[in-house]
Amino acid sequence: MPEVEIPNRDELEELKGKTFTRRVALVTAVYAVFLAITSLGGSNAMKEMLLAQQQSSDQWSFYQAKVVREHLYRTQKIKLEMELMERGTSLKAEVKKGFQDLIQKMGEEEGRYNREKIGIENEAKSLEKVRDLNRDKDPYFDYAEVLLQISIILASIAILSTSGTIFVFSLISSLLSCFLSFNGFFLIFRIPFLG
Repeated sequence: MPEVEIPNRDELEELKGKTFTRRVALVTAVYAVFLAITSLGGSNAMKEMLLAQQQSSDQWSFYQAKVVREHLYRTQKIKLEMELMERGTSLKAEVKKGFQDLIQKMGEEEGRYNREKIGIENEAKSLEKVRDLNRDKDPYFDYAEVLLQISIILASIAILSTSGTIFVFSLISSLLSCFLSFNGFFLIFRIPFLG
């Protein structure tokens, strides 16, 4: 009868530990990839939020400039109308016509500034919506990053201790993190305490 060598129990445990270590290390690398993607999403959301805020502020400044111009033309128009009413009977026909033409021109300019400011206001409000959307996305990325970092730490501890239980906690943390990151990109759900 051939002799069968029974493996040493310590060697089996070491081999099992190496397999576990390789698998956890591979999963940890996947965590790092997800962490990079999540970090990029968070960074982009913050940049978009800040850019939209800046552009919105610029639009509101432009809007205010249009309002000031509109009010200047309105004030000038009212002044000319009052002067025409006050001196209208004593003015020559051509001077009176000049006043009326100037009043009409002031009214047209006032109307033009009024119309222009409406488009600017709509653009500013649109940019504020972009800002608000990205502001709402950002916390999801922040929490996802934290949970992924915790997952990586737990996976490292699992490797050192060859503990499957700690590795399971690492997986749970990473799954929650992936959900938050996905939600950060698409904002499908709004979690009250995160927004």
